[in-house]
Amino acid sequence: MASDKIVTITDANFEQTVLQNPQPVLVDFWADWCMPCRMLAPTIDQLADEYDGKVTVGKLNTDDNHDTAIRFGIQSIPTLLLFKGGQVVRKFVGLQTKKDLKAVIDQIME
Repeated sequence: MASDKIVTITDANFEQTVLQNPQPVLVDFWADWCMPCRMLAPTIDQLADEYDGKVTVGKLNTDDNHDTAIRFGIQSIPTLLLFKGGQVVRKFVGLQTKKDLKAVIDQIME
């Protein structure tokens, strides 16, 4: 079941939701047809719940939001970008473990 803490990010709201956000933001670039994206979804849901109020966790469908995907050079999915202060601080390509993602998120929150 998808977390209600996950924000839907689009080309239209990217600037406000991600770049102007005072919190760190984890953006999952994904698509419906992508099986690894579906496999990663429960991890993203768990992170959204665990970091609620501390980190904004959002998903951007690359099929529906080409401009932002192109802007950030997304060439394969899933790709996760971690933003802090409007800047990309880490990029993850492919499936990631929750442990690895948490380690990086915790590090940038220090």
